[in-house]
Amino acid sequence: MLRKRIEIKNKNIVLIGLMGSGKSSTGLALAKLLKRKVFSTDQMIEQEQGKSIAQIFEGQGEAHFRQLEQHLVKDLSKKKGIVIDCGGGVFIQEENRKVLKQSGVVIYLSAGVETLYDRIKTRTHRPLLNVDDPLKKLKDLLKERDKFYQEADLTFQTDGKTPLDVAEEILKVLEK
Repeated sequence: MLRKRIEIKNKNIVLIGLMGSGKSSTGLALAKLLKRKVFSTDQMIEQEQGKSIAQIFEGQGEAHFRQLEQHLVKDLSKKKGIVIDCGGGVFIQEENRKVLKQSGVVIYLSAGVETLYDRIKTRTHRPLLNVDDPLKKLKDLLKERDKFYQEADLTFQTDGKTPLDVAEEILKVLEK
């Protein structure tokens, strides 16, 4: 299949996918390779609110958190030539999908549910996984969100790869 080169000079590179897919670490590697700034929506919200995501979910609820994400995505999308590491739920909101696709190349980082679970099972700051069966919840989240993630411009598997491997793979495709 012949692939048209994607011009990325002034476009943002937007990483989406479930928690544990490698968005944050791949985003850092990609930003370093491209000499760009990287912005993590989850980290920015935590800094702005002075609370962890888990605390925001507990205190104000998920709907409030999603509003914070939406405002932040609008602001970040006004920037040019950055890497955006989106929280796992950012791309499920229609307005976010629209804005992110207009401002950048959206890349879905995908991994098998077992890989995702292995990567995050020891982390306690995942409010959506604070349930009796986190593996089942992760499967349900993937089933629910995959149709949105499939709207990305490109998809890369991250199973068994380092963040640098994935970042280099992305660059090879973008720079063709």
